[in-house]
Amino acid sequence: MRYDWTPLWRSTVGFDRLFDAFDEVQKAAEDNYPLYNIERVDQDRFRISVALAGFSPDEISLTAEQNVLTLEGRKAEKEGRDFLYRGISARPFKRQFTLADHVEVKSASFENGLLVIELVREIPEAMKPRKIAIGATAPKTVGQIDAKAA
Repeated sequence: MRYDWTPLWRSTVGFDRLFDAFDEVQKAAEDNYPLYNIERVDQDRFRISVALAGFSPDEISLTAEQNVLTLEGRKAEKEGRDFLYRGISARPFKRQFTLADHVEVKSASFENGLLVIELVREIPEAMKPRKIAIGATAPKTVGQIDAKAA
């Protein structure tokens, strides 16, 4: 039996090519609302774009806690509206993205129904690889310690 990793790798950010080997299968089976893109801007910068047509910024909540970014939305229903056809979804949602270590949210903006979240991987200096200089020292002379015979 083959496990479908698609839901896991689709909602992770900063895990460089961790799930590239897995095929995209069973897309229809997962909940794909709201639609989103995850893109790598450069080596340590990422961008999540979420299509939220019909929502306003005050109906959206974005929370970062440990390595999880949670996006929630709840549309306020207006009384007295009688839809003949409703094609623009306004259902409540909760979408979570797993962030790699040291990936932080830098900003979020909402314009024309698109929420854009900017992420940056900032590794602390103490954890970055560093080059260790190897010094050459002159060989020490080896001396013998005088010992008394027992």
